[in-house]
Amino acid sequence: MDKIKFLALGGLDEEGKNLNIVEINDDMYIVDAGLKYPKSDQLGVEEVIPDLSYIKKNKNRVRAIFITHGHDDVVGALPYLLKEVKAPVYTTPLVANIIEDDLRARKVKNVKIFRIKRDSKFKVGSRQMISFGVTHSIPDSFGLAIASDQGYIVFASEFIIDFNIQNKGFTTELANISDIGKKGVFLLAAESGYAKHEGFTSPHHRTSRRLERVFENTDNRIIVTLYEQNIFRFIETIEMAQKFGRKVFIYGDAQRRLITHIEKLNYYKMPENIEIDTKEFDNTDENVVIIVSDVGPNVFRKMAKIAMGEDLKIEVRDTDSVIVASPEIPGTEQEAGLMINELYKDGVQVTTMSYKEVLAMHASVEDIKMMISLLKPKYYVPVKGEYQHLVANANIAVEMGISAGNIVILDNGQVATFEEGRLKSTKEVIKLEDVLIDGKDHLDTSGLVLRDRQILATDGTIIVGVVINNKTKEVLGGPDIQSRGVIYLKDADNVMSEVGTILENTIAKFKEERRYTNVDARNEARDLIAKYIFKQTGKRPMILPVIIEINV
Repeated sequence: MDKIKFLALGGLDEEGKNLNIVEINDDMYIVDAGLKYPKSDQLGVEEVIPDLSYIKKNKNRVRAIFITHGHDDVVGALPYLLKEVKAPVYTTPLVANIIEDDLRARKVKNVKIFRIKRDSKFKVGSRQMISFGVTHSIPDSFGLAIASDQGYIVFASEFIIDFNIQNKGFTTELANISDIGKKGVFLLAAESGYAKHEGFTSPHHRTSRRLERVFENTDNRIIVTLYEQNIFRFIETIEMAQKFGRKVFIYGDAQRRLITHIEKLNYYKMPENIEIDTKEFDNTDENVVIIVSDVGPNVFRKMAKIAMGEDLKIEVRDTDSVIVASPEIPGTEQEAGLMINELYKDGVQVTTMSYKEVLAMHASVEDIKMMISLLKPKYYVPVKGEYQHLVANANIAVEMGISAGNIVILDNGQVATFEEGRLKSTKEVIKLEDVLIDGKDHLDTSGLVLRDRQILATDGTIIVGVVINNKTKEVLGGPDIQSRGVIYLKDADNVMSEVGTILENTIAKFKEERRYTNVDARNEARDLIAKYIFKQTGKRPMILPVIIEINV
């Protein structure tokens, strides 16, 4: 029988950064490769991606990478993965277009992308795969079933059950999911983020009523902030603008490009004559809806810039109504708060849509129950969510009759091994470190750069330098001391003087003991100065001794 391993390199006990791996004998299949946005204390970090070391070590075994939809939490780390692993990517047409745009921008070449239908059967090598469409906030989302001789291994992706969806890009074909269940499902992995929310998510994900109230109460301009990948909410906004006879200005090149892809695939068509071209936009127009969109925290930064009068295209007026239809997500709280504060300063009418008021399109309790009921898995693995959500998801599975011994809650890097059709062990653990991205480049996975930034932010830095004779080690200039964020120099002459003395004495000591090297002297001085500063101030600043040696 097939030996099966299941593990996740991200997405467990956290929001975002989803990356799952299925190993069947010697073959490895990767499902999703996402990022998450940094916490407010992760200074200078723009993205956090999974540790790819395990995949790099086993890159010759990777048979395919599947990307289940077009959100950053499942596709954002793909360019970094493809730089390490030359494996084919399987996904639906819209997601393929999104990936190609991103790879082109990042200059990642020679990637094979196979376009599959949302509801289809196909093979990777000799192994049978089945895709099935699911309803999510972006079209062309799908779940995946990977065949094994013990039954299918199924990833339900991110989904809701909404019987009122008519758009073919958003529908869920429940009959196709049921057919997979009838063939036999060995393991099901399902999302957990809303596993504490009772009932179905639908219709609580719809924003139309809240949008309509704002549209009814003003004849002035309306500005709507959106996550550019939430196409369902974008369409709701467009349809509301059309209902009230308003023009629409889309302020975001990436959003416009994404809508072009969607139109070409016939998932949605913008109403005729509703859109204002960027060249025709006039900031004095009243009967218009401005859509300000971007990804993650960038949408809040973009709108805050507009609110502060720093944008060249749009200027906020006190007659405006602003609808924040992009609720804050983990990693965006600080930017969202700044934006809201600036909007209130401008005196505009602000309507927010938090996730407590309007649900995201993720599976609630009854959605999860329906998926379990249709697929009837032998083993169940909660994924995508904080630990409390994983446990809540596991409890749902128990209610649905799955034995507690067949429900596997894992940590990132923890491997569930199945042999002879049974769970053998979860003892194997792969050590992982988050990979921090600054701009488009990697920071170190050990976190040293981040730690340095935190020290600089909280305790400041002291730089102390001297110039010495290369031959005699006699001090020719200095010591010169610079302090930033530690203590005010004029109030601490004695302390700073002692810092310089410590460096000079260290150099003299090393010379006398005939063991002087520049590096050793700086390291010794750093330790001594750090102890002295902590004793005097209670702070642990970054200490940077500088010894410049010149030939006289």
